[in-house]
Amino acid sequence: MDTPSQDSRRNFLKSTASATVALSMASFVPASALGRDGNTAPGDRINLGVIGIGPRCTYDLTAMLKFNDIRCVAIADVQESRREKGKALVDGTYGNSECKLYRDFRELLARQDIDAVLIATGDRWHAAASIEAAKAGKDVYSEKPCGITIRDCQELADTIHAEKRVFQAGTQRRSVPNFKDAVEFVHNGKLGKIKELHASVYMPTLDNTWLAAEPQPPQDVVDWNLWLGPAAWRPFNQQYVNGKWRGQWDFDSGARLLDWGAHTLDICQWANQSDDTMPLTYEPTQESIICTYANGVKLIMDFLPDPFRDRSPQYTTRLGTCPVRFVGEKGSVETGDEGEIVASSDELQKQLPEGTKRVRGIDVSAHARNFFDCMRSREMPAANQDVMRRSHIACHAAALSWILNRKLTIDPVKEEFVNDEEANLLRARGRREWA
Repeated sequence: MDTPSQDSRRNFLKSTASATVALSMASFVPASALGRDGNTAPGDRINLGVIGIGPRCTYDLTAMLKFNDIRCVAIADVQESRREKGKALVDGTYGNSECKLYRDFRELLARQDIDAVLIATGDRWHAAASIEAAKAGKDVYSEKPCGITIRDCQELADTIHAEKRVFQAGTQRRSVPNFKDAVEFVHNGKLGKIKELHASVYMPTLDNTWLAAEPQPPQDVVDWNLWLGPAAWRPFNQQYVNGKWRGQWDFDSGARLLDWGAHTLDICQWANQSDDTMPLTYEPTQESIICTYANGVKLIMDFLPDPFRDRSPQYTTRLGTCPVRFVGEKGSVETGDEGEIVASSDELQKQLPEGTKRVRGIDVSAHARNFFDCMRSREMPAANQDVMRRSHIACHAAALSWILNRKLTIDPVKEEFVNDEEANLLRARGRREWA
């Protein structure tokens, strides 16, 4: 039976052993240990732990493993097969067998030598694991969506501030050159006064059905209780573990609107210089959700029925996935994951920056580098907790307008819906006591 989680958190597991090694003056110390030959001395390295290692995490981690000043030392995952694949990747990169594996991520967080964590579990776990990591003194890079409810996003941002941690949401397009250049084009006034912002999203879906119960595997193979975590209990089915959880209300986020919206609406927020606020109203239509800011600018979330084949009439065919479009008095500019920037006229096209590096929008390299650099400087990263909070809450508000099939108005300061008790109740969900 679902019960709301309590504010008190369980103590982390304690480290059980420590060792010291003394080297004599005559001992040979390799250049890599001293930071020569292009390497980073161990004392200057950031030790990274991984929580949840599936396909997207593997992509992220592969990029991070290329940084000489980062060392992945541990992986936690509830699935044995994924733990082992992750270890093979890390150990194969470093040429050793030192990466430690954990089924329960709390054991990883108890390690005092780990400085930061990459969290790439299923959506249901992102906020809870990030909060636990921050309370354990770790800086956090979390894949999106960072919370499956408005309350999740609020509590996560508040915890990061309270614990004085560095946080980066995995909305990496904030660090991809063509998206940055398109936003700067708007900020420089090349389009004149902005009228509309277009953010592409999946066609919303909402599924509350359960798959048939199957025999539950041994805990070391798949820890089903830990896989579910704070989500509502249901019987085991291997398809969930394989990815069939997407679109399920208990496991997913915002009727799948945040799959792309966490990226595309976020870029529109940035373009509109609205990182400190969010749209006030959200109105669903058959083709989109129309979000309106206090200054009258409309942010339109365009539904793409098959986002990898179909396109909305609002976008060209050349831009790839996650396209965004900015419309002003003087014309429009748009871009997407293939790296091209397209303006609505030759005159505007000539004003676009030359030599923009063509980097696919899924590339996390620059975004991860920004996170690790901010760990050292203690500055706020590009997609910090406050940026995440407002863009994610705006996405959730849009999703709830679609789910309830009515226009919603939100107070961007209180982060509450105006005169809508039902919508306000849906800002949070019950959390299961999982351990």
